[in-house]
Amino acid sequence: MTQETSDSGPRSGPPRGPRREGPPGAGGSGGGRYGGPPGLRRPRRKVCTFCVDKVQKIDYKDVGRIRRYISDRGKIDPRRKSGTCAKHQRMLTTALKRARLMAMLPYTADHVRGLMSPQARAMAGGPPPPKPDRPPFRPAGEFRPAGAPFPRRDAPPPAAPSTPTPAGGEPASS
Repeated sequence: MTQETSDSGPRSGPPRGPRREGPPGAGGSGGGRYGGPPGLRRPRRKVCTFCVDKVQKIDYKDVGRIRRYISDRGKIDPRRKSGTCAKHQRMLTTALKRARLMAMLPYTADHVRGLMSPQARAMAGGPPPPKPDRPPFRPAGEFRPAGAPFPRRDAPPPAAPSTPTPAGGEPASS
């Protein structure tokens, strides 16, 4: 039995193998170390600064150090952005939350709070929205003492009270 090599076999296309057109980093259209799409490079792996400094415990009172791990909007930076290891990221998160609780760090940035509506700021625990200045409500019309019935609209207005006439039939004159 002999095997025939033909192009109609299960494998077609160019031969697969390592793509090397030149030395790595020589410029050109080579995709990177693993032959990915051209122009894309994997960024250098970040090193945990806490491991480099041999930090055993991250202190929440060290605001100058932990402030670097908060974004401009006040959010805690993720590990992929800050480069911290998992152990130190957990300690950093706890320290940042404690510093926020002790009012050493803000929960949100000032410009974010400025963009909020007054109602949203009140819901977030900020000061309530200012109330509009207006006089107390008074219905239009005559003064009506408390407990008196409302006048009906379809009824004629009440007549003005007249002076009582004496029994003689003529008004009293002085």
